[in-house]
Amino acid sequence: MKILVTGSTGHLGEAVMRRLASTGHQAIGVDILGGPFTRKIGTIVDRDFVRSSMSGIEAVIHTATLHKPHVATHSRQDFIDTNITGTLNLLEEAAAQGATRFVFTSTTSAFGEALVPPSGEPAAWITESVSPIPKNIYGLTKVAAEDLCYLFHRKHALNCVVLRTSRFFPEEDDNRHIREMFSDANAKTNEFLFRRVDIEDAADAHLLALDRAADIGFGKYIISATAPFDPDDLPGLRSDAPGVIRLKVPEFEEEYARRGWRMFDSVDRVYVNEAARTDLGWRPKYDFRFVIGQLKAGQVPGSPLARTVGSKGYHEESFEEGPYPTE
Repeated sequence: MKILVTGSTGHLGEAVMRRLASTGHQAIGVDILGGPFTRKIGTIVDRDFVRSSMSGIEAVIHTATLHKPHVATHSRQDFIDTNITGTLNLLEEAAAQGATRFVFTSTTSAFGEALVPPSGEPAAWITESVSPIPKNIYGLTKVAAEDLCYLFHRKHALNCVVLRTSRFFPEEDDNRHIREMFSDANAKTNEFLFRRVDIEDAADAHLLALDRAADIGFGKYIISATAPFDPDDLPGLRSDAPGVIRLKVPEFEEEYARRGWRMFDSVDRVYVNEAARTDLGWRPKYDFRFVIGQLKAGQVPGSPLARTVGSKGYHEESFEEGPYPTE
């Protein structure tokens, strides 16, 4: 199959290209920046560039986007142009070309305000049935792009799978409090409990979505590491997360003590990946328990692919307030 991969110089795009290399598919990478897996340099906002890139393409994996780290450095119009118009360009040209499969990388940030319940309430149990309440232009444009995918499935019979991925980036956390209270490795390991996915697992979910798209037709899926919790744990996670986690994954405590690490006092949401595991046949490897095993064995947590892709950064310049400015 001839596959167009957008954002092929970015974190996820490169990971997808690397995984596709061993499948026998012909993958064509496009990005606004050059890179070892990018064949054509240009912007998806340019309809002519998209059209010229689509020749012979049978499927699209669309990872290119403006991200949350760009919210304070790019205009709302920039987000609309890239995340909505760019996606529309790809969908229209894919349909015109006769492509049959379209995998769109969305984000759990699309849920927005639904992710943080009011003070005193249990943690949120986030499944695909939760209605998004975007809190910034990033989330709003990703939700709009998801809706475009559904429109093209309904009007043009284009099989579209939307993957709402949780955090996979290796860059420092944008939250100053987290950076001051936790080492970077400590914070990211904590996140595997409820809001992080290894980039290898995320890339594999995209390949599975590509394979299953014709059977699914249209679907939205949360892509996050398997959480060890159930709904009964939600009140305790919000009020005393370490106490709940000691019961669920007791082996973490000794390793954390050895490293001088801390668990988050409170967890405000849990991403549930059951639908992706059921419909896509996805089997994410790197969950909290697996990462704790890596730490005990003296290994760097996460996948070899995550280390190979490494850090990309989101801006050329540095910012006094953190790795990127926030609203």
